[in-house]
Amino acid sequence: MTFSIHGLAVARGIAIGRAVLVASSRLDVAHYFIEPSQVLAETNRVRDARNAVVEEIGRLQKTISHMGPKEAPHELAALLDVHLMLLQDEDMANGVQHWIKDRLYNAEWALTTQLEVVVRQFDEMEDEYLRERKADMEQITERVLRAMRGDSSPLVQPLGRHGRKTSQQDLLLDDTVDVPLILVAHDLSPADMLQFKQSVFAGFITDVGGKTSHTAIVARSLDIPAVVGARLSSHLIRQDDWVVIDGDAGVVVVDPSPIILAEYGFKQRQGELQRGRLTRLLHTPAVTLDGEKIELLANIEMPDDAAGALAAGAVGVGLFRSEFMFMGRHGKLPNEEEQYLAYRRAVEGMQGLPVTIRTVDVGADKPLDDTLRDDAHLNPALGLRAIRWSLADPAMFLTQLRAILRAAAHGKMNLLIPMLVHASEIRQTMALIDHARVQLDNRGVPYGPVRIGAMIEIPAAALTLKVFLKYFDFLSIGTNDLIQYTLAIDRADESVAHLYDPMHPAVLRLVANTIAEGQAQGKQVSVCGEMAGDVTMTRLLLGMGLRSFSMHPAQILTVKQEVLRADTIKLGPWAEQVMMDDEPSIRMGKKA
Repeated sequence: MTFSIHGLAVARGIAIGRAVLVASSRLDVAHYFIEPSQVLAETNRVRDARNAVVEEIGRLQKTISHMGPKEAPHELAALLDVHLMLLQDEDMANGVQHWIKDRLYNAEWALTTQLEVVVRQFDEMEDEYLRERKADMEQITERVLRAMRGDSSPLVQPLGRHGRKTSQQDLLLDDTVDVPLILVAHDLSPADMLQFKQSVFAGFITDVGGKTSHTAIVARSLDIPAVVGARLSSHLIRQDDWVVIDGDAGVVVVDPSPIILAEYGFKQRQGELQRGRLTRLLHTPAVTLDGEKIELLANIEMPDDAAGALAAGAVGVGLFRSEFMFMGRHGKLPNEEEQYLAYRRAVEGMQGLPVTIRTVDVGADKPLDDTLRDDAHLNPALGLRAIRWSLADPAMFLTQLRAILRAAAHGKMNLLIPMLVHASEIRQTMALIDHARVQLDNRGVPYGPVRIGAMIEIPAAALTLKVFLKYFDFLSIGTNDLIQYTLAIDRADESVAHLYDPMHPAVLRLVANTIAEGQAQGKQVSVCGEMAGDVTMTRLLLGMGLRSFSMHPAQILTVKQEVLRADTIKLGPWAEQVMMDDEPSIRMGKKA
């Protein structure tokens, strides 16, 4: 019987194939008290299992180094690094030891108890990407539990085309498996996904996850259709079922009828042709029909992401989220030299193209060290975060500023300051940047020039742009936070997530006014939030006057195609009409 499951569309396209079920990563855990004489033995069991998983990930990292970018994208290597870092987390290890030694829990019980403590901390985080990193901690804990039990892969053996059971190794190496396969799981870790090469799986479906989950990141980098957050899909879909993934609509069709199968087969062929056409645009300049040059930049998280940005045709990096170098280090922040080398690697990786580094965006909701958490912050999104946090710790901030300035000697570098709202904050920030230069001068250390920009992500900032334009060389609109703060919507709260609306008239007017004011002052304005990579918003942003977009590298060619087809002369009046409507989304269907 044909039925559909709805989830989140995170990687576009159509995939059709047989379902391969991955067993739930949740393991049954025994709960019992131990004798004091058993504490050392139980502690050693956890340590030995953890070391075994560390060795396993080490072997996978070596495997990556011999793979091409399609088999093992750079995002996957970075995710493995995250898992390795979390495995060696001292707070996690100390917590487990506490439950064993002080409460006399058995090793498995202690491990899962400490996991629940850590997961609660992740759930409190406002940032979507970091909140979903709790899946990393869950996955490595489950790997340790499997190692303690002596289990290996969680993969349920699927049936091959001849009805025999096929091992995971067979799937990877046996080219007689000629039917496309769809991976279905509750969740997937990076280490799991590394074992499933692109040539084997045509798409992914997971019960949980969001747009920044592991499956979404890897699927986008490999250009593989995926749907995540498809609740209970791993229970509803049976082994070897025919499955269709509609990555455009976020829909999974199970046991499709011949008519439905034929329809999606046609869509799939059309999609393949479209992707082929898009690759021909790789070296085509992004210029509108009326001759407007559009800058298409990439958002990256780590220095090695620069290679993917170049390969996607980005003309620079519009947003380097530097905070990912700081997270999970438990007070052991990256020093100046480590940061300098990382920023230099990113700049040199872009081969002369500009790189915009945003200063560290952490705070009460995403502390660098769990001991820094302040439970008095009832709403972390409104607390001590981003530039507020940096100004509260000038020594840390100066260290980062010196590293960025030094890296600027090796290429074009822009410095971006997040979450500014007060003129006093602006003056403090500028004074610290000057002080960082003086410190480098006193040490005789060379550094380069930087253009300094501000994030516009708070309505108060968007309404006082003249102050910002007095101090800054450029502005970058962070639409994700701007929408959240304008509409008073916590996008992490599922009960109000449906009210998170990029098309709300207030949001559109703040964005349009920021672009217009920047143009009037001769200052560049870019958009680096999700709106920049949303192809349905491209024409509207062009009509507003936006000429610089920064997005995930995988979105660049699709947006470029829309740019090449656009006429900004016609889009201007249409965009004004859209913003005048009470419900702009209705007029969006009537493009200029």
